[in-house]
Amino acid sequence: MEKPLLNQPDIFPSKEVLKNTLGNVHAVLEEFETLLTQTDIALTFEWRYYKDSKAWLCNASYKKKTVFWLAVFNGYFQTSFFFLERHLEGLAALEIDEDSYRMEKTWGKMIPLIFKINNAKQFPDIVKMVEFKKKSK
Repeated sequence: MEKPLLNQPDIFPSKEVLKNTLGNVHAVLEEFETLLTQTDIALTFEWRYYKDSKAWLCNASYKKKTVFWLAVFNGYFQTSFFFLERHLEGLAALEIDEDSYRMEKTWGKMIPLIFKINNAKQFPDIVKMVEFKKKSK
């Protein structure tokens, strides 16, 4: 399993650090963040270093609810959404390209859905997932 980059606890993932780490994909990340924070979607992004994952992760939340986690990898960034089994029927009803994400092994009662993002063509599917997650209980 590939490990996330940004794994030095004393180096905050500033715009410059993200640009140097992601290269051309940094522009995609900036567009992604703008789309999700400066529209009616209204997410907030907060970077923190997590000792258990030994990496900086970004918590994307709506009010107090975590919508997804974002991690940086070589050539892409990844969003991880976590759902419960009761959400699977609603997820199946979303018109999302099944090739745009992968479902990981259940983590406790949580079912992770992972998007590897390296271009803006993936944004419409992710926006649908964000809206679903915001409304789910």
